[in-house]
Amino acid sequence: MSDYSEQAKAVFDFIGKLSKENPKIAEGFGTMHKATAEDKALSAKHKELIALGIAITIRCEGCIACHVKDAIKTGATREEIVETIGVAIVMGGGPSIVYGDKAYKAMEEMMK
Repeated sequence: MSDYSEQAKAVFDFIGKLSKENPKIAEGFGTMHKATAEDKALSAKHKELIALGIAITIRCEGCIACHVKDAIKTGATREEIVETIGVAIVMGGGPSIVYGDKAYKAMEEMMK
């Protein structure tokens, strides 16, 4: 699947299904996500960039789609996303180049 907007939507759609089938898990995940998304010592934008870097290094394509989308939504620039991809590649090695490319393509698609 190369439509990253659709991938992000699919992740959120599954969370919706999960909330019906296993509400406590979905609620717990939602609570954690909401608590970490707030601006505190780190801004929401910086937290999304950190999450994107982690998503690249653990090779989670759905996570990449969601965190590129949310990074853009919180005001991340192209330069900040590209720099985040670079840091992830340093930390994750060769496989992160492959998933960094996916993040780059997601960014290009979502910044149109």
